Amino acid sequence: MSSAMNRRQPLSEPTLHRLPVYQRIAREMVRRNLVTTDSKTLSRHSGATPATVRRDLSGLGTLGTRGSGYELTRLISAIDDALGLNRVYDVVVVGMGNLGRALVGSSNFLIRGARLVGVYDSDPQVQGMEIAGLTVHDPAQGLVPAQIGVMCVPAAAAQEVTDMLVAANIHAIVNFSPQVVTYPVGTTVRYVDFSMELQILVYHLINGTGPFGGGVLRTLGFTPPSPRPS
Repeated sequence: MSSAMNRRQPLSEPTLHRLPVYQRIAREMVRRNLVTTDSKTLSRHSGATPATVRRDLSGLGTLGTRGSGYELTRLISAIDDALGLNRVYDVVVVGMGNLGRALVGSSNFLIRGARLVGVYDSDPQVQGMEIAGLTVHDPAQGLVPAQIGVMCVPAAAAQEVTDMLVAANIHAIVNFSPQVVTYPVGTTVRYVDFSMELQILVYHLINGTGPFGGGVLRTLGFTPPSPRPS
């Protein structure tokens, strides 16, 4: 069993959201043939303070020698372990409309260790089609065993599909539907709403905060433009 499963202190939500950012930065540095990094560099690219970076990474084990910074390959591996990405997860997607097809067709859709095992849609005209190498089936006829379910369905169908996923013993759900759903204890639902993200982005745009001050954009190779003189 991995050390992540034996972790005494669970990761806080803020740390949980920052670790993948650090890992993306580290992978880009490795791609550029770098070997080590430090908290100041991770801070500059992630938008977190150096103290926050050190605190987030302090529980991940030995990531290098004192004074030499973090070894990038160890950092990437340690974050994999902390997030459970060294295991295999089966994923099903319900809803093969434009969004669902775009997701399963994207090379960035699945994390390391995840594999797509089922695609579903309630539309008889879509059922039987082959998408992402899998045949689309009717979700009402049952779902294949999986650990993660992704919903790309209209708001009116979100609760019904949530119930289907839970009934199939799938208790980790990503909901792209603009609908809040109810679910039992022991199930986790993560909401992905592009309109909400745009609202937050507009706030940062107006107030000059968040990613427009640097941070995560730098991990993608972008440098914020210099402010125009007033």
